[in-house]
Amino acid sequence: MIYNELLQRGTDDFPFELYLVDAMHPRYEMSLHWHSELELIRVIDGQLTVFLDGRARLLTAGEGVIVNSETVHGASPRDCVYECIVFNLAFLKSGNRACDEFLEDLLSRNVVLKERMDDNAALTHFNRIFEELKARKAGFQFQTLGAFLQLWGELQRKNLYASHLTSHAADEKRTIKLKLVLQYIRKHYANDVSLEDMAAVAGFSCKYFCKFFKETTGTTPVQYLTAYRIERAARLLLTTDLSVTQIAFDCGFNDLSYFIKTFKNAKKVSPKEYRKIA
Repeated sequence: MIYNELLQRGTDDFPFELYLVDAMHPRYEMSLHWHSELELIRVIDGQLTVFLDGRARLLTAGEGVIVNSETVHGASPRDCVYECIVFNLAFLKSGNRACDEFLEDLLSRNVVLKERMDDNAALTHFNRIFEELKARKAGFQFQTLGAFLQLWGELQRKNLYASHLTSHAADEKRTIKLKLVLQYIRKHYANDVSLEDMAAVAGFSCKYFCKFFKETTGTTPVQYLTAYRIERAARLLLTTDLSVTQIAFDCGFNDLSYFIKTFKNAKKVSPKEYRKIA
């Protein structure tokens, strides 16, 4: 989703949510969004380009990243299967000051974690979190929490974190501008949205806005808007009994044949076929 997410993750007593994403998932092409929770992403197969506050990271099978709180992030897959875990960091606080101080710094964004998991020891704990949440065997909650604590310990021991003020502060203004545009798209995607409308929200000329958006997201504003509309349409196909025609119009497509063609280009199947097989 292309906005600040406010969703329940897992359950109140264990707020960790695991998502398996393949080509049939509505959010296979992960639209830019952000949330207060942290997120782990790892690639099972294929390639995944992850965008983190405008910085692109290419991941292949076996690789992963940590998405820090409030980071605008999305992903573009290529013949890819990937997994995501979104979780409430505050749940890991234990009341032990020695450990909680580091978690508090992360929660307040005084520090941010190194994003790419290229340290072997850290990657071992990172992967174990996924495996425990997937298997869900007896005691997996304890094992998951233990793996998280070992991961944080490894990151702290090896200084795989940095002050937020010195890490990406130069990009902060650009991120704020981007968030304004994303919020606008989320609110108005079902209506006519022009390039001029989006540029005005950012306070840029159309020419500069296109350059800014392409550099930050890896795609053009119009391509991005279309991809977001397709994502919303895919969700409606799976979660409602609305007709294909109604879904097309509800998602900002004024021409049914164009919607079907665009959807098929994105998902490799027609909307009706997608509803049956996804």
